Amino acid sequence: MTKKWLLLVATIIITFVLSACTANEDAGKEPESDGEGEGTEEATGEKILQLNNGEEPTSFDPAIGFDAVSWNALNNLLEGLTRLGEDHTPQAAIAEKWDISEDGKTYTFYLRENANWSNGDPVVAQDFVYAWKRLLDPETGSSAAFLGYFIKGGEAFNNGEGSADDLGLTAVDERTFEVELENPTGYFLHVVTNPAFFPVNHKVAEENPEWHAEAESFVANGPFKLESWKHDSEMVFKKNEEYWDAEAVKLDGVHWAMVNDTNTEYQMFERGELDSADIPAEMSDQLIDGDNVQIEEQGGLDFYRFNVTEEPFQNAKIRKAFAMAVNRQNIAEFVVKNKVKPAYGFVSPGFQNPSGDDFRDVNGELVTFDPEEAKKLLEEGMEEEGYDELPKVTLSYNTSDVNKAVAESLQGMFSENLGVEVNLENTEWNVFQEDQKALKHQLSRSSFLFDYADPVNFLESFITGSYMNRTGWSSEKYDELIENAKSETDEEKRWEYMYKAEKLLAEEMPAFPIRYYNQVEVVQEGVSNLLRHPVGYLELKHTDKQ
Repeated sequence: MTKKWLLLVATIIITFVLSACTANEDAGKEPESDGEGEGTEEATGEKILQLNNGEEPTSFDPAIGFDAVSWNALNNLLEGLTRLGEDHTPQAAIAEKWDISEDGKTYTFYLRENANWSNGDPVVAQDFVYAWKRLLDPETGSSAAFLGYFIKGGEAFNNGEGSADDLGLTAVDERTFEVELENPTGYFLHVVTNPAFFPVNHKVAEENPEWHAEAESFVANGPFKLESWKHDSEMVFKKNEEYWDAEAVKLDGVHWAMVNDTNTEYQMFERGELDSADIPAEMSDQLIDGDNVQIEEQGGLDFYRFNVTEEPFQNAKIRKAFAMAVNRQNIAEFVVKNKVKPAYGFVSPGFQNPSGDDFRDVNGELVTFDPEEAKKLLEEGMEEEGYDELPKVTLSYNTSDVNKAVAESLQGMFSENLGVEVNLENTEWNVFQEDQKALKHQLSRSSFLFDYADPVNFLESFITGSYMNRTGWSSEKYDELIENAKSETDEEKRWEYMYKAEKLLAEEMPAFPIRYYNQVEVVQEGVSNLLRHPVGYLELKHTDKQ
């Protein structure tokens, strides 16, 4: 795929994307089964797609499941006002149409008359009001709440300074949902394709707050419903006959394994137990050019965060020294492989400005490999801090074979290029993530997948106090640039603010990039339209299997 997809998205923007999977206790093992939900395709003649989710979803509560291991499933169980189409741009979904006020700040969505939940309840405007208020409610503790700051009163409510009654969310009637925004936001229709904005059946949720935790209580309004869920083992989806566009859904169901080991996953694919799989890095050279390989661009970044509140990374020169000691080209080409591209900036390629130029091309290479300059900066930084010897450094990463290989490569580069011996530690995802948020890591691995198609989505992660910051770094100048980038209505000026913000990020270096993401998988013959959006989620609505 070329940049065509983002050109289409950019057209929308002008005219009107943490989570890597890590191990659970059964990681790397093939799931045991009692036969329920799998192995039934031949017996019944049904079209059952066999996929691997990697591990247990964090949550099927839309406000909580803000990560890749939840998104791909959620995007096929639930549906929002808009949905990314086959051209990766927002299309009418539960909302069949909408009006936008002249000032661009009020959206009025008209819900489909035939949009129902899997239990037969109609999808109503109050379902969106309920879900979006809950997303922003500080009591919910949603890590996706910042996405709702576009909504009038959203940030104040989430920060405990405002009231839910002040939110710009109104159920005008059962089928009419009105949203008031803080500022005109040309990409708002793309923002609300994110699972964080999916509706919740408010009647079901009020009766059972844990409705999302088990298959028996889960209600869906998307192409599929949750038939069964054996936690940490497997999930089974069935076609949702109550879905408004059920005729377009070709699959009868989806069986999800939970195997967090690329080699095991590929072996299952070879045996016909999976319909798609990632390619193990060590097999990339022999498989990557095969006819059954599907490669898509993806808006995202693999990177490392410094904890600027811990020695020695309170010093910007020392941070830059570590960043410049990394040979990204070697990591991309020889460690990760699969045709990934090294990252010399924070915003991934593919985002086009009002003139049609790529953000990455305009802002250029900001973080380069320069071991001599790295040594010089390290010496200067140590002198500034009065270090005769650099304090011990521990690099932390969440468990996976690729993350381990990258971490070991970094360890070698820091030793060779800086003369610094770095210790490695790894933990499973939930523990790792919580420790990172609590600034318990010194230098730690991170990933970012764009939530919507605009560069500000990544850049806003590093504003003061952001849930996504996780570095302890703060800059008034940076905060001001991002605030301007989110409120400026002149698109050319807005992009200038974003260029300056990324350059400041590279100058201060609270984090450093490793590589951009792509999506590479082998797909079984007979499977078609298995769609992965560059900025978005796995799409099974139009998938077919012969």
